[in-house]
Amino acid sequence: MSDLSIFWLSYFLLLAFGLVVLRIIVRREYLRRGRLSKPVSLLQAALFFIYGGFPSIYLNGDWPVVHVAGVVHLLGIAFIIIGLASLFYGMIRLGILRSVGRGEEHLELMGIYRRTRNPQALACGLYVVGFTILWPSWQALAWVILYFVFIHIMIITEEEHLLRIHGDKYEQYCQEVPRYFGFDSFSP
Repeated sequence: MSDLSIFWLSYFLLLAFGLVVLRIIVRREYLRRGRLSKPVSLLQAALFFIYGGFPSIYLNGDWPVVHVAGVVHLLGIAFIIIGLASLFYGMIRLGILRSVGRGEEHLELMGIYRRTRNPQALACGLYVVGFTILWPSWQALAWVILYFVFIHIMIITEEEHLLRIHGDKYEQYCQEVPRYFGFDSFSP
């Protein structure tokens, strides 16, 4: 089997796994329990860890040799650092348990959550884009696309859950604060 075939087979298997976990299993768990159980939280985390390791399929031993220089290199590093710092800040601000769907159920409406409903997803997206800037390829672009597909599906599932729990208050929040960056508000 060629490297290209392995890449695409792995890509579509990971996509299918992600769809099952994020849209079927997580959604069912939110409907049945109102939060995620430890096993489902771990399954969701495993999906993202597997996703995070996916570049090893296409880097073919090049890690950690960076393929860009100058301003582009600095831009990639900046995206990674800002993305990781923002992700950890968001997790601390929201709380680790709430970040993985297991914590108390009140809406966070202050700080960065007044600008975007999903700061952690955006922060992780910066990391993924930064990584892709440093190791550019069509496979890296496919990796970025896969991230944004996964994260959008996860967000849609979480929005359904939050709307069930918080009703009109969450709907009003969705009307006032964008899902991502000032576009794509959610209307149930």
